[in-house]
Amino acid sequence: MLNTLSLTRLATAAALSAAALLTVAPASAQTAPAAATASAAAPDAFVKAITADVFATVKGDKAIQSGDVRKLIGVVDTKILPNVNFQRMTATAVGRNWRTATPEQQKKLQDEFKTLLIYTYAGAVAQIKDQVVEFKPMRSRPEDTEVIVRTVVKGKGDPIQIDYRLEKAGEAWKIYDVNVLGAWLVQTYQSSFAQEVNASGIDGLIAKLVERNKQLANKKTTG
Repeated sequence: MLNTLSLTRLATAAALSAAALLTVAPASAQTAPAAATASAAAPDAFVKAITADVFATVKGDKAIQSGDVRKLIGVVDTKILPNVNFQRMTATAVGRNWRTATPEQQKKLQDEFKTLLIYTYAGAVAQIKDQVVEFKPMRSRPEDTEVIVRTVVKGKGDPIQIDYRLEKAGEAWKIYDVNVLGAWLVQTYQSSFAQEVNASGIDGLIAKLVERNKQLANKKTTG
């Protein structure tokens, strides 16, 4: 069975982290859309720009603040997901079974996994409040093409450690994994995905993802 509890927690914390970055982002990042700064920004500035854009959108729309599902999903789909490498994320989550999947199966896996994360992140974006994020010093060199941006989210309750794995493709950065309290999002899914494939094949995993997304869609509609 696909366990979405851990993913929900990861996504919620990550979205809250993203939103809170506005409070520590430089003024230039607060006004520039993420897409416009992605190619020129350092990795940590890139993350700040994305999240500043998300936060400004949420804070400026009362419908989003009240939980409008359509608009919430729209924010995630347009503001967050374009900055994520979903092919790499999906391939890593599926593991060695990815290589045996047909191109059509790979596309379906990627589409369904993306949809799952859209619903999860939409719920998290709805919880954006007044958290504050502190950035840890970057441990990278200018020539690095893969880096980790480390942050700590502070608000009500205990501080939450959130790290982002980024890769550089050309001049642009892409996020391909998120770590909350020591657990990487992709790794959270590797074992459950492998169990589904071992039990019912790639098509069985796709069917489970489709089923889960239908449940989430119905919940959003009726909730």
